[in-house]
Amino acid sequence: MDTRTESAPARADEPADGRTKAPSADGPATARTDGSGHGAGAGRAMVDMAGAPLGVRPCSMAAALDVLGERWSLLAVREMAYGVHRFARIAAFTGASRDILADRLRKLEAAGVVERRRYSEHPPRYEYHLTAAGRELFPVMVSLLRWGDRWAVDTPAVDVRHTCGRVVDAELRCAHCGEPVTRESLALSPHRDEDARA
Repeated sequence: MDTRTESAPARADEPADGRTKAPSADGPATARTDGSGHGAGAGRAMVDMAGAPLGVRPCSMAAALDVLGERWSLLAVREMAYGVHRFARIAAFTGASRDILADRLRKLEAAGVVERRRYSEHPPRYEYHLTAAGRELFPVMVSLLRWGDRWAVDTPAVDVRHTCGRVVDAELRCAHCGEPVTRESLALSPHRDEDARA
């Protein structure tokens, strides 16, 4: 990762609404400011991702894709989220071959995303259930489903509705301030454990 940093001083050309100027399409994102003209996390070093030397980035997204970035893995998680737990039914609803599905379920179990629960002693048979880590994928699945509705299919197969009766639309908001999270509102800074706990 590039160790070069840039500070976020107040600039005379910043808009009065407390936002830094929007980046160019290829430039790094900037953070929403706190109203003082300084970026979020003022005084913190920001990482210039676009200007970093070429090389494979260490990245949590890449690590997540090592676990989930394959069609049958995520479709198996989808079925468990729908309440389907038996191997044969997961295979039927996903279209995965038994060999491929068995391999993906073993990997998901090793990664702590699913767990096996025995439901028959003789012969020994198991159901597959999502762990806490697997259940945390639900917002990701809703986002993928809604993206597919808009961009990958002509007509959605199902509507996902909230208990209020309306079709669910995924929207990412900051848990701290409640503002929508957009490309323009983000900045990247070196990870600190205290930030993760905040």
